[in-house]
Amino acid sequence: MTMQYPKYTHERNYGCRLIEYVYKGLNTITLENEIIRVTILADKGTDILEFLHKPSDTDFMWRSPLGVRNPNNFVPTIPRIEGSFLDYYEGGWQECLPTGGNSTIYKGTNFGPHGEVCLIPWDYTILENNPENISIKFFVRTYRTPFYIEKTLSIDRYKGILKIHEYICNEGEVDLELVWGHHPSFGRPFLDDTVIINLPGAKVKTLDIDSNSRLKTGINFKWPMVPGKDGTMIDISKIPNEKAQSQDLALLTNLKDGWYAITNASRSVGFGMVWPKNIFQSLWLWQVYGGALSQPWYGRTFNIAIEPWSTPNLTIDEAIQEDTHIVLQSGGNISIDLKAVAYSDIKKVSRIDSEGNVFGI
Repeated sequence: MTMQYPKYTHERNYGCRLIEYVYKGLNTITLENEIIRVTILADKGTDILEFLHKPSDTDFMWRSPLGVRNPNNFVPTIPRIEGSFLDYYEGGWQECLPTGGNSTIYKGTNFGPHGEVCLIPWDYTILENNPENISIKFFVRTYRTPFYIEKTLSIDRYKGILKIHEYICNEGEVDLELVWGHHPSFGRPFLDDTVIINLPGAKVKTLDIDSNSRLKTGINFKWPMVPGKDGTMIDISKIPNEKAQSQDLALLTNLKDGWYAITNASRSVGFGMVWPKNIFQSLWLWQVYGGALSQPWYGRTFNIAIEPWSTPNLTIDEAIQEDTHIVLQSGGNISIDLKAVAYSDIKKVSRIDSEGNVFGI
């Protein structure tokens, strides 16, 4: 039986704890224990705004120069024809479905970048709230498709692990396709040129997304070495500094396992994620090293995003064409468990197991 807690719960200052508050007009929840603090914008797609490793005071999440904007009281000068995502993109970590990173037309209607759920408010209920563990269930229904989504976020005492359980149901009377992904982005102070990305091996496809792309366009490169436009081989597991003046997108497939780790050697702290790769079969690696000179960034960004996705295709229609989409029959459902972990005193990661344990080399 699910336990229901009053909206205004007693605020502990020890162990696992939560705070419910309004930030810039948005219902917001912070979960924390002795190791991590995680802040969620419930009224904006359940974006994870903050993922802080408390012992080192390191927030892994990138904060864009646009900041948090409340869709209820911020009106752009004119609607974007490609969709509103960038007008409200504060960085952090987004939930993305039923389409991918570009705008598209599906089932006769328009979808903006990253789908429906990343800009709308979610409801939530507190499932567990005690010093040993906290669990909150967020839930929402999409509005241009008939999907119902639940996402339960949990933390346990003394552990730097955020556990995420997700469930999607097709409430429509017809079978439907979708693509599904997570869009966490990382920036200063965590991201610098001592950071290295570890993952268990993949094939790499590169796209020409910007005049400042440093990578040669191609397919079937072997992680992490990719040819650059100047003919040199580039190790894309290593982060350059802003002088690179580049922006690239690499799509990773044929993953040997479902995990990655990002480690800052100078701070000796890192962030990792683990998931079942039978559902999230691809990784998208967005790399911006001072080179996004067009709107809305104008060269003001130094960040990466490493994004588990169900497909290497950027939209639902492309995924259907390449047969990399998910099909949910009428009344059908799909679920997944993933974990995000903060770790320290490890310079290089050899693997992350399904429980979120991080193993160094």
